[in-house]
Amino acid sequence: MSIPASIVIVPLGVVFLFSGLIINLIQAILFVIVRPFSKNGYRRMNRMVAELLWIELVWIVDWWAGVKVQLYTDSETLKMMGKEHALILANHRSDIDWLIGWVFAQRSGCLGSALAIMKKSSKFLPVIGWSMWFSEYLFLERSWAKDESILKVGLQRLKDYPQPFWLALFAEGTRFTQAKLLAAQEYASSNGLPVPRNVLIPRTKGFVTSVSQMRTFVPAIYDMTVAIPRSTTPPTMLRLFKGQPSVIHVKVKRHLMKDLPETDEAVAQWCKDLYIVKDDLLDKHKAADSFPDSEPHDIGRPLKSLVVVSAWACLLVYATLKFLRWSNLFSSWKGLVITAVCLGIVTVLMQILIQSSQSERSTPAKVAPSRTSNDGESSLSVHDKKQ
Repeated sequence: MSIPASIVIVPLGVVFLFSGLIINLIQAILFVIVRPFSKNGYRRMNRMVAELLWIELVWIVDWWAGVKVQLYTDSETLKMMGKEHALILANHRSDIDWLIGWVFAQRSGCLGSALAIMKKSSKFLPVIGWSMWFSEYLFLERSWAKDESILKVGLQRLKDYPQPFWLALFAEGTRFTQAKLLAAQEYASSNGLPVPRNVLIPRTKGFVTSVSQMRTFVPAIYDMTVAIPRSTTPPTMLRLFKGQPSVIHVKVKRHLMKDLPETDEAVAQWCKDLYIVKDDLLDKHKAADSFPDSEPHDIGRPLKSLVVVSAWACLLVYATLKFLRWSNLFSSWKGLVITAVCLGIVTVLMQILIQSSQSERSTPAKVAPSRTSNDGESSLSVHDKKQ
């Protein structure tokens, strides 16, 4: 991390970690005191509490970095967003796709109930991972023998969720990189499949299981296609913290769950066909630098995130001044050393959070010979090497 980046990230990190630990404490208290007696009462309260933390990252997108998120969709989809349970199926184009989903959830009034299917290690991330655990995110092992039952139980647990929720699923299973695209193209060519150009080949087991478990209580799938205009640099968490703007285009199409095929094999093929359509759509976006067949909508930049972050900052300043008066921390070398150590810890924790969001950098991978699992889904063996 460069010195200029540290100068920006440390104060933002202090605010985020200070507020996050307070939120985590409140969530823990609610989990112990409220949840045993009223699960839905806990969910309603946790929804409001979690939003006070997650909206800080929305503030970074909207107000600190000034990222412009352009939504392309039809009026019916726009009207239903935030008013129903939905499974979000998105391509994994950038490091902050999940955060762009939070931006849309915040605009739709369901940020506190925006959920996702994530790898198990994410729940151990300081502050944000803990908050996700309290909020019933689904954490998988990346071993289908274990994940199938985890996913089924977790999805059924959402059946009585009292308010509209969004559950995000990235069917590609990993973030898009050129190395992974080359591996996917080699695999597709050797197996007579459509060769992808802008997306990876979706892994359909999780999607099929999600549809089979949620079909009765989730009315819609929101198909989100994320694209980065040619004129902008792809966004990363580090760029956001440094206040560097980007532009992101997102096309959203609503599919009714009841219109999906009945059999698991047909649902898997529906998902694969959808990613072929996404691929073509991204080709059109490259040519036009927009989604030409969709209506653009300005999602605005609400003041709520600015108010929340300002309130947290004021509370932190007040608490710091009170503590300094009480402790005389800066009056000795020992106090200065303690302060430096604390700031160092903040820097390390923020670096961990930033690195956890970065795309894996892979060398071109050797694709293993084609093999097919028992349920008919082809598997892609790619051995990534971190650089």
